[in-house]
Amino acid sequence: MDATRLRELLAPYLPPDALDDPLVARILAHLDLLVRWNQHMNLTALRNEEEMVTRHFGESLFAAAQLFSRDATGSLFDVGSGAGFPGLPMKFWAPGLEVTLIEAHGKKATFLREVSRAVNLPGLTVLNSRAEDVQAQAATVTLRAVEKFEAVLPLAHRLIAPGGKLAILIGDAQREKALELLPEGASSFLPLPGSESRILLRWRARG
Repeated sequence: MDATRLRELLAPYLPPDALDDPLVARILAHLDLLVRWNQHMNLTALRNEEEMVTRHFGESLFAAAQLFSRDATGSLFDVGSGAGFPGLPMKFWAPGLEVTLIEAHGKKATFLREVSRAVNLPGLTVLNSRAEDVQAQAATVTLRAVEKFEAVLPLAHRLIAPGGKLAILIGDAQREKALELLPEGASSFLPLPGSESRILLRWRARG
């Protein structure tokens, strides 16, 4: 895929002037590795390159733009990072973030390290570990709809530093259950562009 087509596909998710050359180059590097590795291991059920761009990169970048300025700093944990979403595009969007990709599956962690080497950004760590074994905390914790969502969400909540926030990409049908699983807090949600059912849910503890 060339940069022009990538920008066209991502137009619903980000303003055109936000898609600068360094951001586009990192996305293309990640996408190239994703397409190649996905032929040999199940990183994503999607096989169409353009669908990968919109569903994975577009949604992740939309969330990043809602959560962070381009010059944002601070720590972010991406729980169950898988093929790197939404954590890697968030790092591409705001390179000053200290991003840790938490992935228990060894081969997926190997893929994430390969992407990390390709984009060559400082402050990007791949942690081959289960969320329940992580002792540190971060200012922002992210999560996409994953297997055993109801078990993983409380683990993700435990990783939020005091005063921090949780940002999850889920189906709208999961919103009520997610808020039931979390302590009382302030929450808001936004529909994801191009989707009738998926949302970005933001949550922060009260007080």
